[in-house]
Amino acid sequence: MNRIKTPCIGLCSTVYGDAVCRGCKRYDAEIIAWNGYDEARKEAVMRRLDGWLAQAMQGRCEVIDVERLLAGARVLGVHGGSRAFVHHCAYEVIRRGARVITALEDYGIGVLPAVASLPVDELRDVLDQAFFQLAVQASTA
Repeated sequence: MNRIKTPCIGLCSTVYGDAVCRGCKRYDAEIIAWNGYDEARKEAVMRRLDGWLAQAMQGRCEVIDVERLLAGARVLGVHGGSRAFVHHCAYEVIRRGARVITALEDYGIGVLPAVASLPVDELRDVLDQAFFQLAVQASTA
């Protein structure tokens, strides 16, 4: 069975009162209830996160080769790397590999001209900020 794992990255900020976690971008209530969610509910949360990541990546980078992305995710130890949540997988590859990856293309990720001059760790920060802003905006809508 292919169970959906938690998107937690161990940087939870909801313990400090944030309504949206700065690490995984889930809402505080989702973090608390995650282990009680059925697979369909977990998948719905993951699809929402993947959608926000697709928006955050827009104009910055794109998945150009899913097979290379998934292989790179395995090499970096990215958990939950799958075709179902490809943008989330790409984000985790960038996040986890920011200090060791020199060519994102080797991991199936193309960098677009708007951010082509950024090192991978700065691209990671740009994506993370855009991802967080989308989560915060949705939480207040």
